[in-house]
Amino acid sequence: MSYAPYSFARGPLLAASLDIEGTQDLLSVSTLAQRTSSVLERLRDSARSARADERREPTFPIGKAAELVGRTAAAIREAEKDGRLPPPPRTENNRRVGYTLAQLNDMRGLFGTRPWRAATDPCCVIAVQNFKGGVGKSTLSVHLAQYLAIKGYRVALIDCDSQASATTLFGYVPDLDLTEEDTLYPFLRHDDMESLDYALRKTHFDGLELVPANLRLFQSEYEIAARMARGQGNLIDRMAQGIASIADRFDVVVLDPPPALGAISLSVLRAANALVVPVPPTVMDFSSTAAFLAMLDETIETLADRGLAPSLQFLRFVASKVDENKSMQKELLNLMRTLFGHAIVRTPLKDSAEIDNATARLMTVYELDGPVTSSAVRNRCLAYLDGVNGEIEVDIRSMWPSHLARLRKEGLA
Repeated sequence: MSYAPYSFARGPLLAASLDIEGTQDLLSVSTLAQRTSSVLERLRDSARSARADERREPTFPIGKAAELVGRTAAAIREAEKDGRLPPPPRTENNRRVGYTLAQLNDMRGLFGTRPWRAATDPCCVIAVQNFKGGVGKSTLSVHLAQYLAIKGYRVALIDCDSQASATTLFGYVPDLDLTEEDTLYPFLRHDDMESLDYALRKTHFDGLELVPANLRLFQSEYEIAARMARGQGNLIDRMAQGIASIADRFDVVVLDPPPALGAISLSVLRAANALVVPVPPTVMDFSSTAAFLAMLDETIETLADRGLAPSLQFLRFVASKVDENKSMQKELLNLMRTLFGHAIVRTPLKDSAEIDNATARLMTVYELDGPVTSSAVRNRCLAYLDGVNGEIEVDIRSMWPSHLARLRKEGLA
């Protein structure tokens, strides 16, 4: 699959903006909002049209499929030959077409290599959280969820942020494609709703479902805060109740909360049993993370006083948006490793043009068939992503008693 990069210097964005250039009068916020919304809508329509048929499952050659399934390529071919697996699709030149993730999961079912947790193991609920925006929170959340789906886990990603960046990376234009009824909003608003099932949507990654968000979710922050002030119900537990209603269908639930300590973030923190904190190694981001940890400590103490303390099985820091060519970043990265010790993921998530270019297409690195930049850049980027996500995967499996023996056998426990 090939992709033509969008041109922002020509085309829809420029055309949409021509009628407002040169305006010198002081404009009202309403006028500016209308104008920017008009331009953004045209840009989104252009982007959506450009990739109308591109949103599909990633595919894998037989060697990679065998690695992911945990069997040899010969075992897969033998199962296809004797009819236990359907024959692979082929091109006109009789070349094998790559296997979809759904086909990989069928193979895992046949060979007994699904990595699912046992029914007696707890569902892992990971909050990817920091109180500062721009740290790579949604990028990490989505790539983690997709990585786990590729590995064969059953995953739910719940977008709790009204900015809806995670939702956008799954191909939605949140405020055009979705209403408030499609998000968390109804469940947070109505105490009589018993399940989040209504909001779950299948994605183009087999085994991965999404609860989307849009701007309307922002309103729930005020409503929840007001109801909590009036003592109306135990709303801090609402997210945990929603996750409990769907947890039996999933191994991992990934939460992408807003970058602020509001009512939704508190509810997310209460629901999570694991916390992943992305931290770019810059002075501003490190300072913000220090403040985040202080606030987090106070918040946990306050929740504990009310008998609502979260039970975190692991806390991990991820050095995100890393550029080791900058000496200050290199120094801060070394400082973070000293301060956080084993709590910091060993692999840094380095700044990559591959992530930037995929995001510009409202996609992720895991769903692109080939490099947007170059093979070398893409391979390095995948090594960073797989390294970060692989370490978190081990933390997840360490929560499950049914996986401990296998982790020891693999030398990971």
